Amino acid sequence: MKREILAYIAGFLDGDGCIMLQLVYRHDYLLGYQIRASVVFYQKQKYKTFLLWLKNQFNGVGYVRDRNDGMSEYTIVGIESVKKVLQVLLPYLRLKRKQADIALKVINQMPGSGRKMTASKLLFLSKDVDQFLKLNYSKRRVNTSEKLKAFLTKNHT
Repeated sequence: MKREILAYIAGFLDGDGCIMLQLVYRHDYLLGYQIRASVVFYQKQKYKTFLLWLKNQFNGVGYVRDRNDGMSEYTIVGIESVKKVLQVLLPYLRLKRKQADIALKVINQMPGSGRKMTASKLLFLSKDVDQFLKLNYSKRRVNTSEKLKAFLTKNHT
């Protein structure tokens, strides 16, 4: 992708996008929680074609959906997909640079294929995930490192 396109997309993410790391509870997971990484771009439904163009720029990764409030969103979820997107956009990000730096730091410390996440590693990484509470002005987030610690203490000691 050309540098001009990457800079344009990074600017769009800075203004109308979001980079997120979340602790997600999963009853079927051994440790009870996972770290979910996502990048989301938002736009009014009448400009949805722009989000489809954006998806095409990232080789069809992710999905575009319409919300009930007249907005559409293009969402990229998953450690590897988010890592690739953030790595190419990082040099051009301004407002979301800190979120991208933290997300890449956490992603790069996660166990690779064939290796399992340990309780201590998940708890360690969850402290960086907590930073997204403030950086993204999250009002509804309930899964924090403290909640994870309590869960692990109760279920994995």
